[in-house]
Parts: sequence; structure tokens; C-alpha cells
Amino acid sequence: MGDGHKTVGMRAKKIRVMVAMLALNPGQVVSFDELIDEMWGEAPLKNARNALQANVKRMRKSLGELGLDDSDQGLVRTVDNGYVLNETEDALDAYRFLRTAERGAGLVNDRPQEAVGLLREALGMWRGPALLDASDGPRCRAVALRLDEQRKTAREDLISAQLQGGEAAVVIPELKQLLAQYPERERFSEQLMLALYRCGRQSEAIDIFHRTRKQLDRDLGLKPSRRLAHLYQAILTQDPSLQ
Repeated sequence: MGDGHKTVGMRAKKIRVMVAMLALNPGQVVSFDELIDEMWGEAPLKNARNALQANVKRMRKSLGELGLDDSDQGLVRTVDNGYVLNETEDALDAYRFLRTAERGAGLVNDRPQEAVGLLREALGMWRGPALLDASDGPRCRAVALRLDEQRKTAREDLISAQLQGGEAAVVIPELKQLLAQYPERERFSEQLMLALYRCGRQSEAIDIFHRTRKQLDRDLGLKPSRRLAHLYQAILTQDPSLQ
């Protein structure tokens, strides 16, 4: 956990989970029951409320080491039925990432260079997997999966902006790596096909389509989307709109 200047490690997993739960709901009450369920699952301790309070005390100590207000009415405030993180969404990396990525995505077609800058800024906020070491519970796990999906989408949007800006040759190595890592994501296949075609490598672009088609059929029992099939046909006929 960091404050932008220094980092304090939280070794206790229960504390990491608690911080994650509060940070995912800034300014909102996270109930005792929600925290207990997330931290201890379907078999909570008989004295779970006392254990929860003990973990809150340890969490506040860690916050104090960051120079933050660790009192009962400080950064983490106690209310009648739970706890509240006294912060706005703008103070939290996950929300800043989502908003910056959304702004960048909206500029891909009309202002690609500006979109590239925003999307790189958004992706630069990541320091590893979402909610690392805090995503065993159902709520954190669901959010981690959603954030990871948004991260992939931001990568796709960044590459689209680069293609719009004439950087086809630049993105080919990255796209090959991404497609090897995520073979089920047709948008990476589409982008790689387009980049290869724009670099005069039509046969390689066609090969990517056939490899993706076989992969989808073998692993998921699916056919390529209409969008991918349309791009394939456009490449075969050397459609001028692809340039």
C-alpha cells in the first residue's frame, strides 16, 4: 500500500482484503457482515466481530505509518453498521484508471495521438494483477476479473489509436505477443491482421485469420465473428478502405 511517496507492506492477508473492500467502495458504508463474509467466507469465526475489530486496529496502524489519520474518525471511519473510507474515487488508482481509459477510448477515431497519451497514462497505473493477494473472496475476485478485462480493453483501444495514427509496423510485435497470450480475443486477431496488411504482408494476415478460426473452433466451438470474417474478405479483395 502506498501514498504516492512511500510504500508500506501489509503482510496480513485479512488486512489487505479489508483495505481492498473499503477502497472499492470509497465514501460508502461497507457493513460488518460484508467484511466478515469476504474475510472468512461461509465458515466465519464465532467471535468474528471481535476479530474484525482487531484487524481494523492493525489496519489503522499501517495507515498511521503512511502519515494518514489513523483515528476512529480519520481515513477509516466507524459507523453504526460498518466502516467508511473517507476518500473520493479520484484518490484511488482503480477509478482513475477507468476514467482515464474511458476518455482515451472516446478519442481513438478523431484524435488518435491524444488517445494514445491518455491510454498509456491509464495503463501506466498498473503495477501487477488487480487486487493481488486480496482476491480470494467473491466480491474482490469479481472486481479483479472486471478490472483485468478493462485493462485488456484499454490495450486494445491503445493499439487501435496507434493504427489510426499510422503505427502499423510498431504494433505488430506487441500484437503477436498479446495474441499468443490471449488467443480467444478476436480484436487482437483483427488488429494484427490489419497491421500486417498495411505493412504489405497480406499472406501473413490471411494466415492469422485461419489460425484464429481453428483456435475458436477447437477451444470454444465457435466461428469467427462477422466483424473478423468481414475483415478477412476485405483483405482478400484488397479493399481500399483498409489503408
